[in-house]
Amino acid sequence: MLAQLDGGIAEESRQTDRTEKRTTVGPRVAAQHYQGSWSEAYTNKSLGDALFPTLEEALETEGLLQDISQEVSDATQWDSGGLKRSVPPGSLVRVTAMGSFFDTRYVASAFSGFASVNAGLHGLGMSPGETTPPNSKGKQGQGQRQRTPKRAEPANTDELESKIPDFPAVAGINGETLRAFIQISRGVFSPGLHINLTPANGVLISARLQEGRQYLDSEADILLARYGAEPQHWTLVGSIGSYGTEETELPNQEFIKEDSGIDRGAFAGAMNSQMRSLGRVGFVDLPQHPGFSLIPFAVYRSIPRPGVVARMDP
Repeated sequence: MLAQLDGGIAEESRQTDRTEKRTTVGPRVAAQHYQGSWSEAYTNKSLGDALFPTLEEALETEGLLQDISQEVSDATQWDSGGLKRSVPPGSLVRVTAMGSFFDTRYVASAFSGFASVNAGLHGLGMSPGETTPPNSKGKQGQGQRQRTPKRAEPANTDELESKIPDFPAVAGINGETLRAFIQISRGVFSPGLHINLTPANGVLISARLQEGRQYLDSEADILLARYGAEPQHWTLVGSIGSYGTEETELPNQEFIKEDSGIDRGAFAGAMNSQMRSLGRVGFVDLPQHPGFSLIPFAVYRSIPRPGVVARMDP
């Protein structure tokens, strides 16, 4: 914040004061007296987080960055395809809309915690919602405890769903149910931090925040604990990657050459068309029509000013 407010972070500061007094006397000139003083201040700043606001302002000045927050909230722009024509892939845009984070790893961690708590409560002879173990003769809860079933380990223990242990069903939900949700999450959103903007009904603008690029650098569980899972106003600045496909039928899938062998270009095209088809139905981590993916340069929230009530459009 200081870097953005002050144009950088001061790494070195130096001030030099100098006083000079000079008298000149000669046989052919009258005596001359001179006295002066100087003060020089030097500050070396690291731009740090001040670099992006400078870039953002420069892009706007050059007319290269377009704010499309109003356009994406207008459902008619999506229905008519006008947005895709006015801001095609590659366009530099800024979008402010309601959005939220999603990370499959955090989902797995949260579900694992849920399963662990319920298994622990069951081990104490309690059911969810009870505050104390039920009374019984002898030791508290003795004779009412049941052994928690062992966890069913998937074949690949590296998968996120392996974190979910078995536990007694709660409201019809058990370990198998939660593991199924994790499997779906892994396909729909590849493990990693995503920010999903929903400016209009049925529209998703998605961005994958690559790790190591200083996008809200922190672990997934810390980020979700800080920001929560509810939608908030977020601003994304970046380049439009691609729009969701509008294809409803797969194009030609032939990639075998007549004289034997595989046409590599045709094969890649056939596989990509399959991926687009899966993206259209939401089964893989690709933009879904009518939304688009964004290659993010920055993601931020505006800071409300004290005493100023934000106006919300109906």
